[in-house]
Amino acid sequence: MKKSIFVTCLLVLLALSNPKLAKAEVAGLVPCKDSAAFNKRMVNSVKKLQARLAKYDADTPPALALNKQIDKTKTRFATYGRAGLLCGTDGLPHLISDGRWSRAGDFVFPGLLFLYITGWIGWVGRGYLLSVAKTSKPTEKEIILDVPLAIKFMSSGFAWPLAAWQEFSRGELVASNDDITVSPR
Repeated sequence: MKKSIFVTCLLVLLALSNPKLAKAEVAGLVPCKDSAAFNKRMVNSVKKLQARLAKYDADTPPALALNKQIDKTKTRFATYGRAGLLCGTDGLPHLISDGRWSRAGDFVFPGLLFLYITGWIGWVGRGYLLSVAKTSKPTEKEIILDVPLAIKFMSSGFAWPLAAWQEFSRGELVASNDDITVSPR
């Protein structure tokens, strides 16, 4: 009884103390455009390319290629600066995946794209294996791919979420419990 009174008093005390939630900043990261280490990396990258460029005459193919590489390097660093990426003390962009919607572009959208692509690969592979299982030599077609058949499945696999939902709603996607073998132990 005394224990429950103590717990109740403790809970009331905590509720009345109104603790403020601590919001962590993004681990000391700063926007890349404001990061001294990021800008130093850009300057060093360009200097290395310019040092190589000094070894060649102005209009030679290697010099033209190095000039293109310098322009690409400057563009890459400028894009990282404008994209709102955050850089650490190492001068490298870091991706934040802490659930903030303002940082969703860092992880959520690439993550969803990854899931879509892996689902497409799995759906296409599943369809191919189900199809070749009905042939006279299914093991051979698993080892040596039937390319025209595989391409047929690959071209229709882009709509895999819809096809998976349709099969699930018809009861064809999941095997029934009677089809699953169980160990007699």
